[in-house]
Formats: sequence, C-alpha cells, structure tokens
Amino acid sequence: MIDLKTLREDPDAVRASQRARGEDSALVDALLAADERRRSAVAGADELRAEQKRMGKEVGKSSGEQRDRLLAEAKELANRVKEAEAEQTAADAELERAQRAVSNIIEPETPHGGEQDYVVLKHVGTPPEFDFGIADHLELGTSLGALDMERGAKVSGARFYFLTGVGAQLELALLNMAAASATAAGFTLTVPPVLVRPEVMEGTGFLGAHSDEVYRLEQDDLYLVGTSEVPLAGYHQGEILDFTAGPRRYAGWSTCFRREAGSYGKDTRGIIRVHQFNKLEMFSYCPPEQAREEHERLLALEEEMLGKLELSYRVIDTAAGDLGDSAARKFDCEAWIPSQGEYRELTSTSNCTTFQARRLNVRYRDADGANRIAATLNGTLATTRWIVAILENHQLSDGSVRVPEGLRPFMGGIEVLTP
Repeated sequence: MIDLKTLREDPDAVRASQRARGEDSALVDALLAADERRRSAVAGADELRAEQKRMGKEVGKSSGEQRDRLLAEAKELANRVKEAEAEQTAADAELERAQRAVSNIIEPETPHGGEQDYVVLKHVGTPPEFDFGIADHLELGTSLGALDMERGAKVSGARFYFLTGVGAQLELALLNMAAASATAAGFTLTVPPVLVRPEVMEGTGFLGAHSDEVYRLEQDDLYLVGTSEVPLAGYHQGEILDFTAGPRRYAGWSTCFRREAGSYGKDTRGIIRVHQFNKLEMFSYCPPEQAREEHERLLALEEEMLGKLELSYRVIDTAAGDLGDSAARKFDCEAWIPSQGEYRELTSTSNCTTFQARRLNVRYRDADGANRIAATLNGTLATTRWIVAILENHQLSDGSVRVPEGLRPFMGGIEVLTP
C-alpha cells in the first residue's frame, strides 16, 4: 500500500504515477475521500468516547433525580458511541480497500508507458556469430538428452517438461553457482515454503491485476508461489527489524509455479514460458533511504552472474505499465537468444519501496527509536530459463555445447556437453 502521508501531501504525484502506469487516476480521488471519511469517523468516535468518560464521572458524583437523568443520557450516549464505532469500522474497511486499489508510486526516472516503452540502459558483450546452421535450445536439449518435452506433456500437460541427465545437472549447477554467489555477497540462503496464506500472497501484491497467474488450492486456502519473493516477504511479517548491522538479505531457492494465463500461443516451444521452474531469488529489507543503493547492488550481482556465464545481454529500465502493482522501478537483464535473433528476459530486480512492507506490517527502529516501515527489494540470480541462453550461445558445430568456465566447477569439471 502507498503511504497516506505522501497521498495527502502530494496527491498529484500519485495521480501522475497512476497515469504513467496506464491505470485509473480516479482511484486516487476515491482514496482521498476514503481517507477523509475515516479521519472524520475517528474524530467523531473519539469525541463521543471522551464525552462518555466525562459523563461517567458526573454520574459517579450525582444522586437522586439528577443521577437518574444522567443515567438516561449516558444510555443514549452509549448508543451513539456504538454507532460511531461501527461507522469507524466501516470507514477503516473502505480505506483499506481504496488503498489496496492504488499501485505503488513509481520512481521519477521510471519510463512511462506499457510493455514496449522500456529504455535500454546499456549493452554488455557482443552476440556470438556462427559459421554453421544454429539449433535452438529445444533441439540442442533433446539431442543432449537434457530435455524431454513430450513426456512432460504426457505426465502433466502443455508447458511441462523433464530435465534429464546433463539437463538436470545444468540446472543444479546454475542454482548452486547462484547460491554460492549470494552467500559470498552476504545473503542468508533459505529454502522457503512454496505454499503461502492468502494474506502473504496479497501482501506482496500478487493478487491484484495478475491474480489469474496464481495457482490456488481452494480446499486449503493456500497459494502456490510464482517466486520465493512471496514467502521471503512474509518471513518478517508483523516484526520490527534491527538494521544496525545493515540490510537483511536473503536468497530463496524454490520451485515456482505460474499459470501463464493469457499467454496462449506465446513461447510454446521449449522452456522459455512454462508452468513450473526452479529459481534462486534475492530478497532485501532495508531503510527506505537505502533502497536505491540496494537496488543497484542486486542488479550488479545479476550482471556478475551473466558475465561468469559468458552471455551477451542488455539492461532495460522497465516502463511503468509493465511493473506490476508493487514495484516502483524494475531493471531487467535480457540475454541474446541466437535462434530468435533478439534479447529475452533472464532476470529482473525490483525496488518495491515500502509498498509490500506496509501491507505486511514489517517495520524497523530508526536512529531516534521510532518505528518506521521498511523497504523491500527482490532480484533473480538464476532460473531454469537461463539454460536456454547457455545452450544456444555456447553451441558448437557438431551439436555439442561448451560449458562456460565459471560454471564448470559446479558441473564437476565438465567442459563440453556432447550428444
């Protein structure tokens, strides 16, 4: 949820953020009205309770007819207090609904527009050139005995797969490499639950516009996560953190599940867009004033991983309409995919400012001892999709694939994958 103080002080900035996202700025006016109603209801209930307290003292001092009269007035006042408190409860609920309807306020530098309005910040490396007919990752993976889409579909349906042999080794190597990188950078490695309660899923912002992407187990009222960002955001729900030693940093290794609703006909070949995959996700809690610096730190770690895998990539500044509800700014790293002749997203990192932590009530004590809302950030350090880029960029003319030097220690020293 956005900060109501910011809303009151600069509603035009919130309206501008909504317009930049392509969302309804009238939601801001509805939130302002709900906020005013709630404050009025609280003031009215407080005034009546204070009056009730004064009258109670008068009743205690009175006697006879005066006491009878005051008791009758007190009974009437008690009914008015009850009504005022009911109005306050309704106003609280209305305010929460209105507040949850407004997406996070974007950072000033975030590009306006939709999915295609990103800004390219930089290119790193040169896409490889081949003097032979290249294969795509599905052809390579099948030939290497690394990937079996047919049996995945037989067992589970479309967009499911088996990683087999060196394919399974490759994924485990990637994730272990990412885990080693994260722990070396001071992140605490975790294996979190992949089923979470509704309040945690909603708290991270995944039950808004993209709720149709989420798998739900109705009988248990639990959700399967699409990223370990979700359980890691809920890890400190309702807690007050100590940042005297610096931000709290975690790396979550989990299986992730996405319905891919609305993606019919997109990336149906291979493992670019699937329903189940594994991922190593970084997650940070920090004071809001340190969030920008932490965001750059997460991006640098992602780029370091891509460099070790010898992949050519570009970094884009994602446009406001493609951020999701929670993010104020997001950087994507897109690797070159030879078979498609274009860059495709491998990893992203988002600064969610205080949006998630406010919903989940994650606070910290500042230097003056006051409780403040923390900022949260996330970033992917490796995922199954990376196999696509590794196979295609490092393929050789005989159908084998060179293992990048940085990955070899995690592959038991294997230098080349052969059909």
